[in-house]
Amino acid sequence: MSALFETYTLRDVTIPNRVWMPPMCQYSAAPEGLDAGVPNDWHFAHYAARAVGGTGLIIVEATGVSPEGRISPYDLGIWNDTQVEAFRRITRFLVAQGTVPAIQLAHAGRKASTDQPWKGGAPVGQDAQGWQPVAPSAVPFADGHPVPTELTVAEIQEVVGQFADAARRALAAGFEIAEIHGAHGYLINEFLSPYSNHRTDEYGGSYENRTRFALQVVDAVREVWPDAKPLFFRISATDWLEEDGWTADDTVRFAADLKAHGIDLLDVSTGGNASGARIPVGPGYQVPFAARVRTETTLPVAAVGLITDVEQAEKIIANGEADAVLLGRELLRSPSWARHAARELGGDVHVPDQYHRSV
Repeated sequence: MSALFETYTLRDVTIPNRVWMPPMCQYSAAPEGLDAGVPNDWHFAHYAARAVGGTGLIIVEATGVSPEGRISPYDLGIWNDTQVEAFRRITRFLVAQGTVPAIQLAHAGRKASTDQPWKGGAPVGQDAQGWQPVAPSAVPFADGHPVPTELTVAEIQEVVGQFADAARRALAAGFEIAEIHGAHGYLINEFLSPYSNHRTDEYGGSYENRTRFALQVVDAVREVWPDAKPLFFRISATDWLEEDGWTADDTVRFAADLKAHGIDLLDVSTGGNASGARIPVGPGYQVPFAARVRTETTLPVAAVGLITDVEQAEKIIANGEADAVLLGRELLRSPSWARHAARELGGDVHVPDQYHRSV
């Protein structure tokens, strides 16, 4: 039997296969007004197509826990009940197709308030629906980016509460799994890395201090997220810096802490926190980081990063390098990738009755 099409159970949730969709921002929500951050027809069609195509788990894109937590004014949000109701339409359809719906809860930190990437992705100001970014330290992400406002301890606790409130709303919206975004240079990642965290209080300096905010967020979310439902954490396993950055060794150490605080799976990516980092991109280039966490800890992992080929994905699971694979760009190109892979590997995947002629 194909390893890629074995079921996978975490807590009380069973995922029908190991072909998962990672969060990929669509930058397609209304930027302001009553519809700000609300999923619309584009989001429904986008996620529905991948569910119809047999994807076992779909993690909805980085969703702002507050308006200021969005990467761009066009991101999804989950800070009000209007957004919750709109998400229900998506989660109902995914469940009806046998796909497990998940959502990534996010705060962009110093990388917030930027334009849509096809318009260049540059920082935008208040005259373009933007806002002042915040961060652990008053250090801009890159040249041309604004100096963020350093969060006070009271403001840090407010953000922790926003993550918890977002998790409550995600549950009400019908999501079965929540993922905390701690990767790609966004707020939690900024606290973790000494490259971006220059604080001298209880949230900066030592490893224990730099991980404090992340673990407080995990605890706050886990407290409101049901015991029966899994909680994921996405991490950048390395900043890809030779010094003064977050490292793979840190990630292995932190994985054990995350498990102790109730995280069920580590979604392992890399990079995004240092604009000038040199990253050796290639097929499966991030898989070794996931494999190391899986080998050196007891925390399950998902691998991501230029996984495109059916045989490649099957080997990652069969060889024990990861418990699941996350296909990003490939699922943008081929919404029914899982169905094609199942046919090639002899696996089973849900096919809607309306598409029975395609089997």
